[in-house]
Amino acid sequence: MIDLGISKLALIGAVALIVIGPEKLPRVARTVGALLGKAQRYVSDVKAEVSRSMELEELKKMKDSVESAARDVETSVQSGASDFEKSWSEATAGLDGTSYGSDSHDAMGSIGSSLYPVYKHPKKNWRIKQNAMPQWFKARTGVRTRTQSGAARVARFRPRSSSAPR
Repeated sequence: MIDLGISKLALIGAVALIVIGPEKLPRVARTVGALLGKAQRYVSDVKAEVSRSMELEELKKMKDSVESAARDVETSVQSGASDFEKSWSEATAGLDGTSYGSDSHDAMGSIGSSLYPVYKHPKKNWRIKQNAMPQWFKARTGVRTRTQSGAARVARFRPRSSSAPR
């Protein structure tokens, strides 16, 4: 801000002491300090707003460049895909669509949908998978191997009383 040395501050303080008087000087000094603080906060707010607007402009520029790059990539991918489709159609132009066999109904679904195979259930059985687990592994991991009623389970895990010996 303003370059004030110690000698200039002492001179200003002496003139203020003579002009204002010693009884009003602390109040005036507080007022001047408060005004200087408000001015500094205002300057910092203006600087922050300017920096925010500059960052916003930079972000807008970056957004525009990313969008243009994305559009360029999209057009290049579309052109590549269309070129591939053209070359594929030229390469397969001599072939007729009966390469799947004479009966298009065997493993490829209905007659109209020869592109996708028919869903076939994998025929997995949960009980077979459970029984394939070794007995020692079931015992270690706590897999239930026998059916037990709720009352029997409660009786099994009931804390033993100290009065009744077993």
